[in-house]
Amino acid sequence: MFRKQSMKPSMPRFDITGQLGSLRRYARSLTRNSADAEDLVQDALVRAYERRGTFRSGGNLRAWLLSIVHNAFIDGIRSRKSEAARIEQAEYLADANMDAPQEHSIRLAQVREAFFKLPEEQRSALHLVAIEGLTYSQAAEVSGVPLGTLMSRIGRARAALREMEDTSPARAKNHLRIVGDQ
Repeated sequence: MFRKQSMKPSMPRFDITGQLGSLRRYARSLTRNSADAEDLVQDALVRAYERRGTFRSGGNLRAWLLSIVHNAFIDGIRSRKSEAARIEQAEYLADANMDAPQEHSIRLAQVREAFFKLPEEQRSALHLVAIEGLTYSQAAEVSGVPLGTLMSRIGRARAALREMEDTSPARAKNHLRIVGDQ
């Protein structure tokens, strides 16, 4: 009996084992480093496998694989340059954001301490308006209190912070403006 053979179109044999020597040599000449060359060949082989459907039947497998090695190498160079530019930009931005001088750091710590000493309802009301940027009516709604109550709490909080500012020895040099204060 004869078996009927399936009529599926056969994929060309994708045998790269015989090309590994050429790929490694070329990768080594591009990278000038054995470990980097092995990584490059591995990346190229993954790409080749993923794109094996684009290989033309009857085409030159060696040339196709070498072009993939070349393109992977170029992509790596571009990626490293891009990463280096991002790191350089980040360093530039980091240098622009220097720590505040000691005096300002101390002053900020004093303001923070005074803010945290405020009673909870005053601290909460002032935070919603001055830090979160809510309107008085929005802050009153969030707090669940009438608008007048919220305004009173903010007024008392600002007065307490102003009093702290008036008794501060740094007042002569630095004047704090309480956010939202008219």
